[in-house]
Amino acid sequence: MKTIYGYWRCSTDAQDQERQIRSLQDAGCEVIVGDKITGTSDYGDRKELAKLLDEIEEGSLLILDELSRLGRTMVTMLVEVNKLLEKGVKIRTLDGRLDTTTMNKEIVNLIVGVMGYSAEMELTNIKRRTAEGRAVAKSRGVKFGMKRKYDQHQIAEIMRKREQGEGYGTIGRSMGMSRATVASIVKREKVAV
Repeated sequence: MKTIYGYWRCSTDAQDQERQIRSLQDAGCEVIVGDKITGTSDYGDRKELAKLLDEIEEGSLLILDELSRLGRTMVTMLVEVNKLLEKGVKIRTLDGRLDTTTMNKEIVNLIVGVMGYSAEMELTNIKRRTAEGRAVAKSRGVKFGMKRKYDQHQIAEIMRKREQGEGYGTIGRSMGMSRATVASIVKREKVAV
């Protein structure tokens, strides 16, 4: 076998790749690369994975923590796994679900299809639960987005100055705000009236 590669992926900066990296090291990976990017992202956006897929050679082994590190859709997984297999690269997941060094191609395609479908359904469920949670929070009055950095007195002052004919930029400079912030306050207040 040529080189043993390891690939990790974390969806957000809040997630820590250390667990995946240690597991890949323990599995004997000689080269370990990864990306901090969502699983639904395009392959072109995953710079380290794209570089790895270009450089990996026939006879090498690619080890992943789990197959969903390659993608979150069945089609994506099947396409990428097939590209690697056609290139003569073996793939093994640390969760034990896939090992192309011991499985025939038909079984590999079946497993990748089922795992891809499972990952896709998991992603759909995450999106659904997130949307439901957001709707419940909104119904309780939770506000999303950045907290406003101005109060009702400042809004009243902006509206007074605007009624006197002052421009957005002039008002913004006098109140330590950007022109865009002043314009959005005036627009929102006009709609509210």
